[in-house]
Amino acid sequence: QVQLVESGGGLVQPGGSLRLSCAASSITFSYYAMGWYRQAPGKQRELVAIITKSGSTSYGDSVKGRFTISRDNAKNTVYLQMNNLKVEDTAVYYCKADRVELGNTYWGQGTQVTVSS
Repeated sequence: QVQLVESGGGLVQPGGSLRLSCAASSITFSYYAMGWYRQAPGKQRELVAIITKSGSTSYGDSVKGRFTISRDNAKNTVYLQMNNLKVEDTAVYYCKADRVELGNTYWGQGTQVTVSS
């Protein structure tokens, strides 16, 4: 059974940092593109960052220069380093795994990030 388990969320003050982790199991992790998405109350889920299986990255406009996505294939884990957090970054953050050639897409259960003073 495929599992994506996010961790690292919590409450942080504006300007602070958090690092999210997403540990994958039961997939050949290195073959998957991995992404972070977020959904704030009353809003649609949006792309935060993605990293391809070759390590190329791309980011949503609102997080460019503040967030960094990375992966460790030996640990089957993708990370999201979030710096200079803003109140508007408050959301549930979800991890996603994609393998386009097989049509496989998996989602984690989400982790809450709250930025508040």
